Amino acid sequence: MSLVSGPGRGGQFQGQLPNELNLVIEKHVEYIQDLGTRQDELEYWLTEHLRLNGVYWGLTALHLLGRPDGLPRDATIDFVLSCQHENGGFGAAPGHDPHMLYTVSAIQILATVHALDALEADGRGGKEKVVQYIAGLQSHSTGSFAGDEWGEYDTRFLYGAFNALSLLRSLHAVDVAKAVSHIEACANFDGGYGISPGAESHSGQIFTCVGALAIAGRLDLVDKDRLGAWLSERQLSDGGLNGRPEKLEDVCYSWWVLSSLSMINRLHWIDGEKLTKFILNCQDQEKGGIADRPGDAVDVFHTHFGIAGLSLLGFPGLKPIDAV
Repeated sequence: MSLVSGPGRGGQFQGQLPNELNLVIEKHVEYIQDLGTRQDELEYWLTEHLRLNGVYWGLTALHLLGRPDGLPRDATIDFVLSCQHENGGFGAAPGHDPHMLYTVSAIQILATVHALDALEADGRGGKEKVVQYIAGLQSHSTGSFAGDEWGEYDTRFLYGAFNALSLLRSLHAVDVAKAVSHIEACANFDGGYGISPGAESHSGQIFTCVGALAIAGRLDLVDKDRLGAWLSERQLSDGGLNGRPEKLEDVCYSWWVLSSLSMINRLHWIDGEKLTKFILNCQDQEKGGIADRPGDAVDVFHTHFGIAGLSLLGFPGLKPIDAV
């Protein structure tokens, strides 16, 4: 996900959208800024395995809120680099094993703060070492990507590889055609995509597959009307979106579903105003942050994806985001 509006961005909804979010923007900023100061709380250490992802979620949310200076740039770069391993990959925090999910977060963070050149410092091997790490996780037989050296394969990792490599301008380092063929094999009769061939369609996996196809320039392979219909059916009566049939609504799908609809130019197939109201009702008006659904505890994951969804909806005052 990039903060620059590009060809993957869908049209904005017309009409007057609610603007309650403007009442608590500073609360959201303060909530994100305070996350790194809670080292005396158990939750801080229980979520150490998400630390690098959390920095990316918080940083992106701050940019969308118009506060790119909300986190200290130099300290952010230093933390990212402290998570890198000799093989070029990044772990969730210093000392954690390298993994594709944390590596893509690291590259996204450095790209967001315009610091990809930091990879060249201190004999780190530059971007080529990162590229080699990612390329080494591609299966020569299927074209899919593993998350780490232990070999769990998932379309999330394929998308992560394409995302990071595209930011590093090194997509040529992997077999794009074979990866695209793997995505085709993950397509289902309902127009959606699963975690692997034969797996059920899921909104999150649809984003990873459609996003990867967009990066590869192969959106022509998507059955846009069939997929758009499946995605539009994810909206429930309260305006929220779910990940698959018969599941509860969840703010994070405001990103996974909307971004996919945006990439296939079907963003107008859901009720944007009802979804906007749902997201706004998930805010903590007093302390900031956004929860998965109204009344639940807030977290940086849902804060990020709620704000990102509002950006795709063209919410007043938010910076635009590229759906890809």
